[in-house]
Formats: sequence, C-alpha cells, structure tokens
Amino acid sequence: MAPRTGEHGKRLERLWAGEFGDEYVDRNAAAGALREGWWSDLLRRLEPASALEVGCNIGANLQWVAPILGPEAVVGIDINEKALAKLRRRIPGVRAVHARALELPFPDRAFGLTFTMGVLIHQSPEDLPAVMAEVVRCADRFVLCVEYHADGEEEVPYRGERGALYRRDYGGLYTELHPELRLLEQGFLPAPEGGRRTAFDDATYWLFERPSAG
Repeated sequence: MAPRTGEHGKRLERLWAGEFGDEYVDRNAAAGALREGWWSDLLRRLEPASALEVGCNIGANLQWVAPILGPEAVVGIDINEKALAKLRRRIPGVRAVHARALELPFPDRAFGLTFTMGVLIHQSPEDLPAVMAEVVRCADRFVLCVEYHADGEEEVPYRGERGALYRRDYGGLYTELHPELRLLEQGFLPAPEGGRRTAFDDATYWLFERPSAG
C-alpha cells in the first residue's frame, strides 16, 4: 500500500507539478554544467551497473551519469511533466518517468545507485521518512544524498512559499532510520565565491552502502 501523503505534502506536489515547477525548469536550464568531473570520479570509483535519480528535473546530473553508465542503464523520475519532456529531448535513451517520490514504480534493489540532489530539502517533514525509505528500497548497493545541511530542522523561505525548503542533517536521518546503511563518504560541495567557479551550492553529500541481499 502506498504511503498516505499529508496535506502539506499534497500542496508541495501540486506546487512542483504546476507553474511553480515549470518556472524552476526555466530558471535552472544551465544547472549542473560544471559537475562532470565530480560525477566522473564518483561513478568510476563505485562502478554501479545502473542509476536512479529521484527528482531528476531536466537532467543536470543525468547528463553526466548517462555517458558513463550508458543511457539504457539510467532512469530519472520527476513530478513535473515539462522537466521530463526536456530530459527526453536532452538525453535520448534515458528513461524519464513521471512518478511520486513517495511511490517509486520499481522493484526492490532495482538500481546499483539511487540518489537525490536538492530534492529531500523540498519534502514535507511528515513525508520525508517515507521518501527516504523508497530511495533505500530501490538501491541494490549505493545510496547518495546531496542536500543542504543543518544540525537541526531549519525551514528556509523559498520564493514566497512557506514549508517548501528545509535544511537538516539528512545523512544523520538516513543513519537513524536505516541503521543497516554504512556511511562511506561525507563531504562539502561549496558554492561559487569571488570568481571561483564550482558545480554546487554549499551542499553536503553523504554516500552510503547498503548490505547485499544475501
């Protein structure tokens, strides 16, 4: 049975599926342009056979994942149809699926790597554990989380919408909710400053390994 979405979560789903999400697509057309090196290093070290991005938007990350793993091994899900249409045109062969993060339409352990990047921050607090459980459920080996960190839950005003962005210790929450996960790496990905060009925006990443099914 699919998890029940709270009223807060339903509002956020409508927000990201509609005009607000469409505007995000247009605003972030160039997102991920400098991430090639980071993804290349990570994927060549981990060597996953396949990857799923939950909240892929137009492919800021998948544009670098697909050439390494092969587009046929890469899947992105999103709730915004405009983003998925752009992704299909941008990266032929990648499977772009309209789906809710709360109800991923894939079998258990379907992907070598499952990940989010700037997506958990936009989940309602009451739905967040269920979304994280889905990310873990679909991972055969690796779970990657790249989000804004804070020691406690902090709501951040976001483009006039309340309850639409939260900082917290997402890695700590994964460990608390899924103690079977083993933390392999944690790091900080800085935003551009003083002319320095970087690929990220003061995000923290956590890379976990899930035990084998056997």
